[in-house]
Amino acid sequence: MSVQEYLDKHMLSRKLEDAVNAAVRAKTSDPVLFISNHMRKGVQSVITKIKARQILDSRGFPTVEVDLHTNKGIFRASVPSGNATGMYEAVELRDGDKGVYLGNGVAKAVKNINDKISEALIGMDPTLQSQIDQAMIDLDKTEKKGELGVNAILAVSIAACKAGAAEKEVPLYKHIADLSGKTNPTLPVPAFTVISGGKHAGNNLAIQEIMILPIGASRFEEALRMGSETYHHLKAVITEKSGAHNCNVGEDGGFAPNVSSFHEALDLVKEAISRTGYNEKIKIALDVSATNFCIGKRYDLDFQSPQRSGQNFKSAEDMIELYKELCAEYPIVSIEDPFDKEDWEHIKYISSLGICQVIGDDLLMSNAKRIEKAITEAACNALLLKINQVGTVTEVIEVVKQAKEAQWGVVTSHRCGETVDSFIADLSVGLATGQIKAGAPCRGERLEKYNQLLRIEEELGDQAIYAGEDWRQ
Repeated sequence: MSVQEYLDKHMLSRKLEDAVNAAVRAKTSDPVLFISNHMRKGVQSVITKIKARQILDSRGFPTVEVDLHTNKGIFRASVPSGNATGMYEAVELRDGDKGVYLGNGVAKAVKNINDKISEALIGMDPTLQSQIDQAMIDLDKTEKKGELGVNAILAVSIAACKAGAAEKEVPLYKHIADLSGKTNPTLPVPAFTVISGGKHAGNNLAIQEIMILPIGASRFEEALRMGSETYHHLKAVITEKSGAHNCNVGEDGGFAPNVSSFHEALDLVKEAISRTGYNEKIKIALDVSATNFCIGKRYDLDFQSPQRSGQNFKSAEDMIELYKELCAEYPIVSIEDPFDKEDWEHIKYISSLGICQVIGDDLLMSNAKRIEKAITEAACNALLLKINQVGTVTEVIEVVKQAKEAQWGVVTSHRCGETVDSFIADLSVGLATGQIKAGAPCRGERLEKYNQLLRIEEELGDQAIYAGEDWRQ
């Protein structure tokens, strides 16, 4: 084949002429680079390769990372992991070989991506997110993604979402907003973990987290500064009261002082907020995670203490009175999992009081059927969104729509086993969830999310909207 025949076969002469004309019109100073980019834009992007590997999360446990290749580049995603898998959430695939990573290896999930998912998706358009996600769901054939593993499916789904944004030449949060039909990308109010307890720390505090919400900030940048300053004031308060050795941190970066009562821990936070001068601008949220210390129908507030006397058990009615007392004494605006995950009666009752936002985490597990039941029974009024409990970007979007249509709040959430992937930051903006829970303003894997939100706000400029006082809308 001659050069001319080759040019004619692929219509290169016409394409090159169009590219040169575009370069002339643009008056570019680098015509070669301009023409190269112009030609690249003319080629429809498809998935050409998917390569997965095993990496470690923030706890030192294995998780899945994926590199998805298209004509436009390589797009990487990694997935988080929680402490335990509930019966209603999508299933992580672990190897189970106790001789390798104590059974926590993900070689099977990695192999599923490299051998099965890759073959099914190569050649697909990365902008067609729902088709990509459905192809993986069809390949898995199980309700909870137990065949391929949610850790395999989600990693590929996120990587494809990033590739789709690149193909459209828009920011990731804008692509997510387009996928969901949203037109109002919004910077969320961060729920910074400042004190850790429960299964996230080694102290005697029963509840899992105490968080602060800078709802009075005017911009996300200001909210981040408020969170950081409060965090460091809290470190000083704890040091003064009980020594620097009580400033060790839990899995998500919150301080883990050796306190045992809700009041003692909240007094520390209240003092830290007071020292910042942001008193009216910062509110408090609790993640009780009550399932962890529910025994039968009673709650053991000393379950973390090695010297527990067995005298600090509370009934559900006692817990309701405690929550009412705490909300009256402290600026608490949100409580997560105040009762056992199957105690629908008392969760419904405390929601009906209207004293604060009531979030379902263990109660819902981001499961559409559980959410529908909670909506029908008015059992809570906010969803804790954990994307690895759902499984694909498309399903995450649908779950958020379901919650928003019920006038619920939505909290985009990290997991205790995190990576440096900042996807949930873009997700929270694109879906305008209004709230994000990504840990303390400390530790790289947590800060990666908050720092990405700073970049997004900077990019949006005057168009940036911070949820602030409208954090639940």
